Amino acid sequence: MRRMTRRPFGRGTAHRNGGIDMPPPPPECPAGWSTGPPDFIGVGVQRCGTTRWFDLIASHPEVAASRSAKELHYFDRFYLGGCSPTETARYHEYFPRAAGHMAGEWTPLYISAPWIPALLAAAAPEARLLVLLRDPVERYVSGLQHATRMARRRGAPLDRYAPLEQFARGFYHSQLARLLHHFERSQLLVLQYERCAREPLPELHRTFAFLGLRDLEFEPDVEAHPRMQTDKPALDPLARESHVQAYRDDVVELIDAFPEIDVRLWPNFAHLAEPDAATRA
Repeated sequence: MRRMTRRPFGRGTAHRNGGIDMPPPPPECPAGWSTGPPDFIGVGVQRCGTTRWFDLIASHPEVAASRSAKELHYFDRFYLGGCSPTETARYHEYFPRAAGHMAGEWTPLYISAPWIPALLAAAAPEARLLVLLRDPVERYVSGLQHATRMARRRGAPLDRYAPLEQFARGFYHSQLARLLHHFERSQLLVLQYERCAREPLPELHRTFAFLGLRDLEFEPDVEAHPRMQTDKPALDPLARESHVQAYRDDVVELIDAFPEIDVRLWPNFAHLAEPDAATRA
């Protein structure tokens, strides 16, 4: 099978419309291939290892995925509505594949933008959804580090609302509940960043099985897709405790609704794994 050429473009090279980045043009559909709704969609969460996981999925020989399908951000601009059937049909053009192969995308914003789950359900009602979660306080700190780095590249100070945006991204349970208003639970695979980092091959095989890939023995070179190692800003003890308490109720609801999440892997919330329910009170 011919692999799709990975064209390295992202939001920074997309053209803009009213301040919102527009997606790039759809990739060329090779002769004999077809387009249609994506087979899988990664919906979140930023700073949880989504780029690495998408690249590992895309390395499977049964997946036709170009690098352009990471951070596609197709539905960002419809925050006021207006996603017409024509726009939905154009979305399908981003996923060319040969017969018997899969295609998909991963845009971490999708789960946290309240208008997007309904649009995904209209555009790809049968898609399998992937979400990667991370200790929400550690994800918040990493998100701030990312926002600061992006601001420096633009030669600008950190936007005053960036900490609030990064904080809001960590309320996983409420976001997943909104997503499941539009999709069946069986269509969703919840992964943990910490477990994927520690046990990449077992978690990758679990991902392949969920996607319905036939070759479950395929093992990509995980070292060719290393985790990003970066220095993160430090929270002082009072600030850290404030964030832990702010996220606590959402984390409790999350681990009750999704028992596959091992909260012991989240250092700021490992105490919630205590068997005595009184410890959660």
